[in-house]
Amino acid sequence: MTIHFAAARPALARVLSPRFTSRVLGRAANDNGSHPADLSHSAELRAALKHFAQHGLGAARVAQANAEQAFFRGDRTAYRHWLGICRTLDRRLAGALAARVEPTND
Repeated sequence: MTIHFAAARPALARVLSPRFTSRVLGRAANDNGSHPADLSHSAELRAALKHFAQHGLGAARVAQANAEQAFFRGDRTAYRHWLGICRTLDRRLAGALAARVEPTND
């Protein structure tokens, strides 16, 4: 069995100017949740991941159906919760639902 080595830096980095690569490497993201915006979304992300674990690839459709049912029941809190989960899993699907059920202010 042949073992292949994958270098840590892509071959394209040798072609790019050092000024560009240092700018790109300087913008590396820290994903440990220390940014306040990350902390506010952590509960919604956790709920979306749990929902995905239960429903698999169809989780966004289930969240969309739950949001739609909550909207027509008049439960706005549950609607926003399920719409947030749907938006986390599939932004386009959530946008289509919001456009369909929410009134527009045109």
